[in-house]
Amino acid sequence: MKIVRTSYLSLGTNLGHRIDNLQYAIDEINNSMGHIRKISSVYKSKSWGFEGEDFYNICLEISSSLSPEKMLKSVLHIEQKLGRLRHAQKGYNNRIIDIDILLFDDEIIFYNDLKVPHPEMLKRKFVLVPLTEIAPNVIHPIAKKTVLICLQNCADDGVIEKTDALLKRPISLVEKYNYIAIEGNIGSGKTSLANKIGDDYNAKLVLERFADNPFLPKFYADEERYAFPLEMSFLADRYHQLTDDLAQFDLFKNFIVSDYFIFKSLIFAQVTLPKEEYSLYRKMFDIMYKEISKPDVYVFLYQNTDRLIENIKKRGRDYEQNIQADYLDKIHKGYLQFIKSKEELNTLMIDVSELDFVNNESDYRIVLKQILDFKSD
Repeated sequence: MKIVRTSYLSLGTNLGHRIDNLQYAIDEINNSMGHIRKISSVYKSKSWGFEGEDFYNICLEISSSLSPEKMLKSVLHIEQKLGRLRHAQKGYNNRIIDIDILLFDDEIIFYNDLKVPHPEMLKRKFVLVPLTEIAPNVIHPIAKKTVLICLQNCADDGVIEKTDALLKRPISLVEKYNYIAIEGNIGSGKTSLANKIGDDYNAKLVLERFADNPFLPKFYADEERYAFPLEMSFLADRYHQLTDDLAQFDLFKNFIVSDYFIFKSLIFAQVTLPKEEYSLYRKMFDIMYKEISKPDVYVFLYQNTDRLIENIKKRGRDYEQNIQADYLDKIHKGYLQFIKSKEELNTLMIDVSELDFVNNESDYRIVLKQILDFKSD
């Protein structure tokens, strides 16, 4: 599990449309670095160390699983996207955006290109004033004083003016949703995505216990004989797991992410069972379905069949290696029929055929943004 830590950033700009610059940087930080928990008011100050337009300054509190080095890399990338070129600048000058890491938990960091706490922060009221607004009682790890006391002791006599400008704090998954169910065909990456979200947002994970099902290897060897006991055992296990786990929120977990929803049982049963057995199965399913909590958003990951087979081969489960493309196509059609028939579910379909959200952070952020931006009918 990734460790989520609290950091404080300072942002400043004195070129172009300053509020737009700050908002763009806020959105990029939220998308690529972590969840923004607090944003200070916007403060105006005179240019520091040179003649130029007034600066707009803010401070942010963020929770992030990034290391200090990766956080710095993200900061530089965001500055570059906004048009700042640090290597071309010497000393103090006009800046379309300036992002500094002020504090990283209570750590003291001395790298060649990163020093935390920021060595100049205690000398600058345009940093300490907005920081005090959102974190007055945070202890500076070197000065051993609260940020408020550090501001009171600051010798900077510059005028810091609070503006009426408003910035929008992006909401996070944990604020928007209590329960996310991630579904998809065999090999679509649903468990990998659930695990990544679980790590990043301290979610309670509900993962399918397929490895414990003794009928699964037997089914792939002899579908006709073992289809019914397999589907019944999966249904019973999924029902018990979901009713137990969804009824109990962990004290230290913000929300729940599962890599399946109970309707998966019905979809696979439609494909694997003959008509008479499916009819009996459906009666049992309907009784259980009434008792299951519904997800706030049902995410379906679409993956093309070639990629599904490639992913199945890569993960190397012996009993899956003979799965055929036509079987995967039947499962996919079953999911589509289910999605069309269940309008009461808030369903989001995401095409991940060209995305590698496991190994590519930007692809992962694309998926997260689609989930976050989703609006139910």
